[in-house]
Amino acid sequence: MHLHKTPSGACLAVAASLMATGCFPAGDDTADDGRISVAMMQPPRSALSPLTDDAFKLSRWSTAETLVTLDEVGDPQPGLATEWSRVDPTTWSFTIRDGVDFHDGTELTAAVAAHGLAYAAQASPKPRILDGVEIEVAAEGDTLTVTTAEEDPLVPQRLSSPQLSILAESAYEGGSVDPVGTGSGPFELVEVTGTTSARLDRFEGYWGEPALATGIDVDFVPDGTARAAALRTGEADIVESVPTSQASLLEEDTLTEVPMPRTNTLYLNTQDGPFTDPGLRAAVRDAIDRESLVQGVYEGRADVAEGLLGPALPWASERPERTGATGAGDPDGADITLATFTDRAELPEVATVLEQQLEDAGFEVEQVVREYANIEEDALSGEFDAFILSRATVLDSGDPAAYMTSDFSCEGSFNIAQLCDEQVDAALEEAELAPAGEERRTAILEAEAAVLATDAAIPMLHERVIQGDAAGVVDSAKDPRERLLVTSLTRLD
Repeated sequence: MHLHKTPSGACLAVAASLMATGCFPAGDDTADDGRISVAMMQPPRSALSPLTDDAFKLSRWSTAETLVTLDEVGDPQPGLATEWSRVDPTTWSFTIRDGVDFHDGTELTAAVAAHGLAYAAQASPKPRILDGVEIEVAAEGDTLTVTTAEEDPLVPQRLSSPQLSILAESAYEGGSVDPVGTGSGPFELVEVTGTTSARLDRFEGYWGEPALATGIDVDFVPDGTARAAALRTGEADIVESVPTSQASLLEEDTLTEVPMPRTNTLYLNTQDGPFTDPGLRAAVRDAIDRESLVQGVYEGRADVAEGLLGPALPWASERPERTGATGAGDPDGADITLATFTDRAELPEVATVLEQQLEDAGFEVEQVVREYANIEEDALSGEFDAFILSRATVLDSGDPAAYMTSDFSCEGSFNIAQLCDEQVDAALEEAELAPAGEERRTAILEAEAAVLATDAAIPMLHERVIQGDAAGVVDSAKDPRERLLVTSLTRLD
């Protein structure tokens, strides 16, 4: 098995073998004509609207493109815009790439790009990347101007979000956004069959290097056992998210483990209950055996956490060494409630292991486990002493500062730990306002250190996703941000 550290429907069946034979196109044709068969985990939720999370499918199929892309450390790079500059604290200017044609034959201009961004900014609900952000856009010649209501150093990174993909004006006719035949990428989306399948063909008029594969055939396969069976039988060339339980049944050289920007963290309630005492928070910190969680629950397919940010962000390893940690107090039989949710299959098992570790340390533990929809409100209102959460640490801008502010600032909207600490807030504010690049990354790591010093959140492990590639697949993308999968370089050998 490969461990990839950085980036560069469906028929639901009781028996996986029935799934494999019943839902995929015949393997013979796929191999002969250079088309790539892909088994995706989640069906479209919003008819592939790019204003929703479905946008990430369009991005992974290389059919819809953005003005800006991100490199492996999260810095902005040219996309449909070739360059940009900050005119003043709230105004950015972008030069639109010349010679780009959409799949419907129309031409990309600054006015077309402005039309797409304005539509997204006025949508209800807005794309998540624009939540709480007000923008105005204007076009003149080949220049697009983006103005924000408040100073925002991350405007280029925001415009890299697949939810702000630029489509032809014809995509916006009829009161909804239709990506079929309206993107600009190396593959044209030509057919979508509900939540079952999608078909893409190579776009011969692509502005960049033409795709090496002739097309992509997508099947949506929510059942993980069925996805693994499709890879094993050769019915799929590329498979998203192979379940850990199925990985041992597949050839190791067909699997790649990709570190995700997702951390399994224990949040401790700092406002009510026993964990208002920093010494008891430190006792929890010292009691947790992270390695046993990785090996026992995740079968070694995760990374022991040293901080909130993991190996999906290469620069996170540059964090300063922790010093002056609070000394652990004596739990002395303190009663605590430990809660989590069932939607992510591993978390109840993590809770069971943690219960034993904490009781061994001297706590008395009561578990509460529900579906996420039935437990989120209580978690956010501080009903539990401890809460296990699998949390995405990099949101749509590719920047972790927003996650940290949401989870750990006094006014944070997702502050499960109920943390309100002046030093943490000051560090988070500095990180939010720092310019993109090394200075911002340094400020983010300093804010992380401030959060960790409180022991309000105890990171346990960083999750990985397992991607399956058949033996003949060459150059599929292994992307922690899940923005890329089949690119113009991906092909069957």
